Amino acid sequence: MSALLEVEDVSRVYRTGGLFAARRVTAVDGVSLQLEAGRPEILTVVGESGSGKTTLARMILGMVPPSTGAIRFKGKDLADIRGSRARLAFMKEVQPVFQNPFEAFNPMKRLDRYLFATARRMAGVEGEAAIRDAADGALKEVGLSLAEVRGRYPHELSGGQLQRVAIARALISKPALLVADEPVSMIDASLRASIVNLLRGLRERRGVSIIYITHDLATAYYVSDRILIMRHGKVVESGEARAVLDDPQHPYSQLLKSSVLSPEVPPTGAAFHA
Repeated sequence: MSALLEVEDVSRVYRTGGLFAARRVTAVDGVSLQLEAGRPEILTVVGESGSGKTTLARMILGMVPPSTGAIRFKGKDLADIRGSRARLAFMKEVQPVFQNPFEAFNPMKRLDRYLFATARRMAGVEGEAAIRDAADGALKEVGLSLAEVRGRYPHELSGGQLQRVAIARALISKPALLVADEPVSMIDASLRASIVNLLRGLRERRGVSIIYITHDLATAYYVSDRILIMRHGKVVESGEARAVLDDPQHPYSQLLKSSVLSPEVPPTGAAFHA
């Protein structure tokens, strides 16, 4: 089976400090992972703040290049994606969902404008009626509709609703991969289950693979097919999610489980059903 995404021994090093006090900080250190084409799954990257998980997500999205190693999407090295046309083709297939939905949208711009522009530019939809249908179809997949969103500004929606709009926007171009960076951390706890369940549903209905970045081991336990646990830029443990989280081998993984997953958390993730 061919690979959808290959991350091969990537590292990212930043230089900080002034001219005479410069130092190197390794945000990601030798990380490898792979997603197979035709086998949609949710791969969760878990780690506390500073573990390197967001830097890894930014590299997969092509926002920053790796210092060493290679990232390939459908066999093409991201380093070779140059020019606006090639970049647009990549973005159609690999879409982000960011942590704070209120920062993802200009507060002075109506939300439907974003959806319509994405349908035109990213999906190549032509004609006003077809563009409206594309936006409405994507919104309905996340439990909303164009009638509910049209003409409204970001501040007029709740955080959960706005994150759903962000996910709908990402779906318009029919991507093969979503990279969701802490998509529930800025949302009220009572609404997190709906977003987590939505991601699971998209994998099943759409056949889209998802890289789910989180510090929340409880949602990771529920949503993941596979899991990588990161600490100080390195992967300390990885594998099938239930196996890793039920019986962690690395001391750091064991510490995470003991501090986050209580015995009351049901193994089926039933606590997260909305």
